[in-house]
Amino acid sequence: MSFRLILASASLLTLAACGAPEPAPAPPPEAAAPRPLLTAAQIEAGLPRPDLRPATPPTEGAPTPAYAPDPGMVRLQILLDRSRFSPGVIDGLGGENTRQAIAAWRKANDLGEDGGADAALLQALAAADAGPVMAQYTLTAADIAGPFSPPPGDDLAETARAGTNFTSALERLAERFHVTEALLQGLNPGVDFRRAGQTLVVPAVDDTPLTGVARIVIDKTERSARAFDEAGTLLAFYPATIGSSERPAPSGTVTVVGVANEPDYTYDPERVSYDRGDERIVVPAGPNNPVGTVWIDLSRDTYGIHGSPDPSKIGKTASNGCVRLTNWDAEQLAAGVRPGVVVRFI
Repeated sequence: MSFRLILASASLLTLAACGAPEPAPAPPPEAAAPRPLLTAAQIEAGLPRPDLRPATPPTEGAPTPAYAPDPGMVRLQILLDRSRFSPGVIDGLGGENTRQAIAAWRKANDLGEDGGADAALLQALAAADAGPVMAQYTLTAADIAGPFSPPPGDDLAETARAGTNFTSALERLAERFHVTEALLQGLNPGVDFRRAGQTLVVPAVDDTPLTGVARIVIDKTERSARAFDEAGTLLAFYPATIGSSERPAPSGTVTVVGVANEPDYTYDPERVSYDRGDERIVVPAGPNNPVGTVWIDLSRDTYGIHGSPDPSKIGKTASNGCVRLTNWDAEQLAAGVRPGVVVRFI
């Protein structure tokens, strides 16, 4: 993907290394689950289960297991998220992104990388951040006002016509609080996310921008991005989707050229060779834009670090060469970089 920084309300991006978004599943109903999956009190007191892996998917023909987030896992993921060692989307299920965030936090805080989510980790995280992990939030008229767009799909032209706004107030709020829609619904039984004035239980996340980034390391094997300051201190860890075998991410060292917030996204058939048709398409800015809400341009032409319309897939799928983060992680990282920051791919 190439980048052209334009002094206007949005920047124009040309699709090359980064492909179109993956098909998004249909959004769940706006009304919440009939009963709470978890309560705030359970989460505040919870300890994560020893096994961080999500439940094994059922075999073909077997009934689908009920969604069962772990209160201790929710607490752990929120504390990691607030410490800037991101587990990706907070889902209460754990998994590889959470395991990697734990290992990175343990190493950075001299706890060793192999201890997992043990008592020492929880005590250290709680000592570093003693604030409550849950909060209350009142739905506002702005939250429910829209405009909303249909879920993005494979057809770029249709996505461009339909728009790239959130699909619902529920999706907007889930992204604001770094959580899955299913968990947000489960925490708020009986809430109609289309009606203002209701009080929600939400993760107490921290969106303070990152500062002082001097170096970024992109680990293609681990599928992670790490940000360091001038002294070599690890400032942040993020799970990432990084290229594919067909369209790998670059190797070696590049630098940050600039940042575009709320970028447009342009597919230009004269610049790309894979099968997306022969029509030049400009997809408007929005959180469900193929590159999400922010683009960090790199000195290797057509490559960048950017957001994503589907936070649940970060670190679990492939990209067309670029580095995808959740929108909130990409925004946090983008706030801390400047032109010339070194980005090393390993």
